[in-house]
Amino acid sequence: MAKESGWQPTLLWVVRIGLVAALAVTVAFPDWEQFAGKGMAFRAPFYLVPAFVVPLVWKLRGSHRPYPYLVDALVVAPFLADTLGNALNFYNTYDRTDDVLHFLNWVLLMGGITLGLARTGIGRLNAWSLGWGFGGLAIIWWEAAEFLVQEMGTAGLSLTYEDTVGDLILSSTGGAVGAALAIAFGWPSRVNEKAAG
Repeated sequence: MAKESGWQPTLLWVVRIGLVAALAVTVAFPDWEQFAGKGMAFRAPFYLVPAFVVPLVWKLRGSHRPYPYLVDALVVAPFLADTLGNALNFYNTYDRTDDVLHFLNWVLLMGGITLGLARTGIGRLNAWSLGWGFGGLAIIWWEAAEFLVQEMGTAGLSLTYEDTVGDLILSSTGGAVGAALAIAFGWPSRVNEKAAG
C-alpha cells in the first residue's frame, strides 16, 4: 500500500479521542434530554469495539508496515458521528439527521473497509463488490440490533417499518458510494498493476 500521509496518524487519534470523550459524556449525563430512551449506556461498550477491529486484523495479518491509519480512522468515524449526533442533540433537532448519517456513515465505513481490501491485492471490481456487499450485511445486522434494543425496552428509538426500509436503502447506497470513492481516490497504483498483470 502507498506510504501513509503525515496527517493520517493525527486524524486517527482525533477520531479515537473524540469517540471516547463523546461516549464518556453520554454515560456521565444519561438524564440529558437528547439521551432519553436511546440506551446510550448500553451502546457505549459496543461503540468502542470498532476501535479494536483494524489493529486486531492488522496484527493477525502480520503487522505489515505501514499501519493503515486512514482505514482505522474511517472504520471508527461513523460511531463518533452517531454519538456526536446524539450528544449535540441533532437527532431531536433536525428531522433528517438519521437519514444523513445513515448514508454518510456507510460511505465512511465501507470506504475504510474497501481501502483495507487494497492490502490483500484483489482487483478493484472485487473490492468494490465486497465493500458494497459487506455494507449491505452491516446495515441488516445494525437494524436487527436496533430492533432488539427497542424490544428490550428502549423507547426512544421510535423504529417504524418505513424508517427501517429507508435506513436499509440509504446505508446500502452509501456503502456502494464509499467503496467507489475508496477505489477512485485511494486505491494504490501498484494494486491496480498487480490486478491487471
